[in-house]
Amino acid sequence: KQEKITDALPQKKKRDRFNGMSEEEVLKRTLPDHLHEGLDIAIIGINPGLTAAYVGHHYAGPGNHFWKCLYLSGLIPEPMNAYDDTKLRDFGIGFTNIVERTSRGSADLTRKEIKEGGEILRSKIQKYKPKIAVFNGKGIYEIFCGHKNFYIGKQPEPFPGTDTAVFVMPSSSARCSQLPRAVDKVPFYIALKKLRDHYRGDIKNLDDADVVFPDLELKVEPRK
Repeated sequence: KQEKITDALPQKKKRDRFNGMSEEEVLKRTLPDHLHEGLDIAIIGINPGLTAAYVGHHYAGPGNHFWKCLYLSGLIPEPMNAYDDTKLRDFGIGFTNIVERTSRGSADLTRKEIKEGGEILRSKIQKYKPKIAVFNGKGIYEIFCGHKNFYIGKQPEPFPGTDTAVFVMPSSSARCSQLPRAVDKVPFYIALKKLRDHYRGDIKNLDDADVVFPDLELKVEPRK
């Protein structure tokens, strides 16, 4: 009697991505802000992804270029990773997100969540007053400001209700198809460092050409 082919084939083992924790359990986790007064830079994301929520640290997703770009640009003096996120306060860098809720992708967020999250973000920046608010991704800033008419880099107007400068960065995600490698994104982090150093008083004169990228037209990656 002929054995069924499907019975003879070895069954593919399901990958245990979260060490026995279900995806539904991970989705219930949140990621803490790392904000305090006196920051040079507040990094703003859209919301926590599964990997970041699972490990409890910012920008922990596989292939994310954030930490490598920080080091290569000189914003931090030594290589670090997501597990070092609390140490960045020593270098004047903090973290927050527009929406607190963890999701599989930003497309799972509702308009109501995003609108309410934007109001909460305004309150946070007005409270802590970092020198620079950095939106990690063109799409994130589009969601926040409600329009598409802006350049990558330093924005002409400060964050609403504050003197905090606004800097829009290409997404550090490896999914950023126009800038797929970390080295492609480093120039924007170098520009951010120049802006930070200017506000610290280490650079006296700063040309807009050093911190604004009018010739770069980034496509917004689809929300996943």
